[in-house]
Amino acid sequence: MSDTPLLDTLADMTAVSLERAGLVDREVMLVRIAALAAVGAPPASYLLNLGAAAEIGLTLEDVQGVLIAVAPVTGGPKVVAASGAIFKALGFAIDVLDEADDDTE
Repeated sequence: MSDTPLLDTLADMTAVSLERAGLVDREVMLVRIAALAAVGAPPASYLLNLGAAAEIGLTLEDVQGVLIAVAPVTGGPKVVAASGAIFKALGFAIDVLDEADDDTE
């Protein structure tokens, strides 16, 4: 059994949804970012999805474009909250990478 059963389950769910969505990976990740913004997702949710988004070539400009596109539907406060959550998630990811680099030196 894994030490991270919750993360493993979320990763498995993501993989299955990518396979079954009938969309190209880029479209799936754009939709996911929009959905995260719409539901007011916490930074950890963005962290889980932004890694996969980056792996398929999504850029911060793409994410910004999604937030701009959904702003009229979700409202300004949701988009601002999403931007903050993304900022926190990226900051956490950078901190983890920096710590990993320090451990290898």
